[in-house]
Amino acid sequence: MRKQVSLFLITFILGTLMFSSGCKKNNFTSTGNLEFSLDTLVFDTVFTTIGSTTEQFKIYNNNSKTIIIDEVQLMGGTNSPFRINLDGVSNITHESIELESNDSLFMFVEVTLDINSQNTPMIIEDSIRFKTNGLDQYVKLAVWGQDAYFYYNDTVQGSWTSEKPHVIYGYALVDSAQSLNIEAGTNVHLHKNALLYINKGSLNINGFLDNEVVFQGDRLESLYDDVPGQYYGIYFNQAKASIIDYAIIKNGTAGIHVFSSGVGPLSYALTIRNTKLFNHARYGLFLYDGASVKGENVISSRNGFHSLLVLNDSRFNFNHCDFLGFGSAQSPAIGIRNYLNDPNETASISEGVLYNSIICGNLETEIILDTIIDFPGQLNLDIQNCFIQSEEEYSDAFYQNNIWRIDLDNSIDPQFNSISDMDYGFSSNSILNANGFATSVTTDILGNFRNNPPDIGAIEQN
Repeated sequence: MRKQVSLFLITFILGTLMFSSGCKKNNFTSTGNLEFSLDTLVFDTVFTTIGSTTEQFKIYNNNSKTIIIDEVQLMGGTNSPFRINLDGVSNITHESIELESNDSLFMFVEVTLDINSQNTPMIIEDSIRFKTNGLDQYVKLAVWGQDAYFYYNDTVQGSWTSEKPHVIYGYALVDSAQSLNIEAGTNVHLHKNALLYINKGSLNINGFLDNEVVFQGDRLESLYDDVPGQYYGIYFNQAKASIIDYAIIKNGTAGIHVFSSGVGPLSYALTIRNTKLFNHARYGLFLYDGASVKGENVISSRNGFHSLLVLNDSRFNFNHCDFLGFGSAQSPAIGIRNYLNDPNETASISEGVLYNSIICGNLETEIILDTIIDFPGQLNLDIQNCFIQSEEEYSDAFYQNNIWRIDLDNSIDPQFNSISDMDYGFSSNSILNANGFATSVTTDILGNFRNNPPDIGAIEQN
């Protein structure tokens, strides 16, 4: 209420000053701003060589007085592939446009692309700035820059094939009771903040060794090869049973985010196998509020915070996985907490299995359990035959037969082939060799058969 009164007083005082200074014309113009028929103008034509099309939007003055638009500017200037025409006048910049009360103007936008290089961004953007009464307002412009399948806030189902890339702008939604299958070799590119959103539906990614399904940003220049946070990620909300097999998911914000569960207590919302998640700005895998995930031969590494984060009544079962905190990681590779924010509102972790897995990185401690036990059986954790990097060896009963690397002890360094190249294989001299225990996971992420006893981690040394 105080803010509204202050704005009213400021407006009243400014109006009085303008009147007293003799600027009588301003008494008949509005101090308000513009409205637009859209905030983003998207050209949905696919360009493969040279293309040209024209789209339009409207500019509204819904005020009771005339508005003076001080300046309209195409921000990309002469280098922009877009051209603008304001009510029949073509120019990069327009100035001192009068728009009468309750009236509108048409803005026509044309784009011409010459696509000669595979390194051209898949989505090319610019914006138009409208400066009115001291306020800058923008309408974004976006055009598809290559031959691909494009999704702009679309509902999707059926199959995505590999003959052309699939590009998501905004979101692609797999809605309730629907399913999406993505075949081997498919490339999926996501724009800034975009996500593949599975809402009570199911996703099945069916990659193969050396023919993985790849998720990454939509900028193809080499400068963006290892830039995190280029898109959000894959988000499961109360998903039906879904499978990800042989995928590479990189350079997002949260590679895979699983919220709640749409399956029964004996099933998993997501089963993920033979998959690499890396270079995400925050999390590789994020399980929250009832999520359920089973993972085999998963490598999650070089993420900004956690490679695996588990919160509040989620359950998990991981076998032969690498959860690594190298790169710019600011938090331990694994974080597990059985509440959200209030420690007085704890939830159970009915299943928390880590078998034959590697947990290490740059920090002295790479696994943090922030758990509160209110009643027996609330935390059903089972961590066996893992390589764990920590400042101390924990004595909880659920830790069994693990190898502890205390205070970055070099004598039991895992001896990865190349951390900088994310090559997490190792020689026969590594402590990881033959220190696992045999389970139903009979091959590694590279398709090699596991020995008996097997090695710890996603890769078997042969």
